[in-house]
Amino acid sequence: MSPEKLKGKVISVLKLIYDPEIPVDIYNLGLIYEIKLDEEGNIDLTMTLTAPNCPVADNIVQEVYEKILQIENVKTVNINLVFDPPWTPTMASEVAQLQLGML
Repeated sequence: MSPEKLKGKVISVLKLIYDPEIPVDIYNLGLIYEIKLDEEGNIDLTMTLTAPNCPVADNIVQEVYEKILQIENVKTVNINLVFDPPWTPTMASEVAQLQLGML
């Protein structure tokens, strides 16, 4: 599978994962900062959460890990959880901002 196609599958999976307190998926919410992958199917994902003290942080990160690992041709998943730059609602896509009543 080409890296572009695999990246598209990763994004599709990320759009199925929601922060339990916000009715928007984590991809459109802007919590995914970077997706890197190589020809062998190794995924490096940099993400954040809406707040450093998010009570479900471990659950969200684990769900991201497990769902990406289930994608065909994915060999490894490495998640780098960062809080710099800190997430702000302006990082959300226009669709998400509309859903959250920000537009």
